[in-house]
Amino acid sequence: MEGRIDPPSSLDRMTAATLEQEARDKELWVIEDAGRPVACMILIPKPDTLYLGKLAVDADRRGQGLARRLIEQAETRARRLALPSITLQTRVELTENHVTFGKLGFMQTGATAHAGYDRPTSLTFTKTVAPNAG
Repeated sequence: MEGRIDPPSSLDRMTAATLEQEARDKELWVIEDAGRPVACMILIPKPDTLYLGKLAVDADRRGQGLARRLIEQAETRARRLALPSITLQTRVELTENHVTFGKLGFMQTGATAHAGYDRPTSLTFTKTVAPNAG
């Protein structure tokens, strides 16, 4: 994302310590390969949705279904928490993400602007989660 999005990602400000704090306060999910993280996401239960943040897949591992696996895990968590949807945000400039999330069942439901910007900088996507059968 570096050089493509404005304002810069908050990920640039994350350190091992802030990620450790995130893992204590929220749900950090990681897919590892040979002891090395290759994909991750942070889940934050909200009153009416499960927020999915910081979804990332190693550049060398994209196209292998890792994001799909993480989103399926998010759906499982939303069902367990009796939440009807998963919500995420992606930057306006990352059009390939918009396409990918659409293919994964998300619909664009809004747009927001970071503080100090007079134009949308992020798009909100939501996916309805079917309740457990039976």
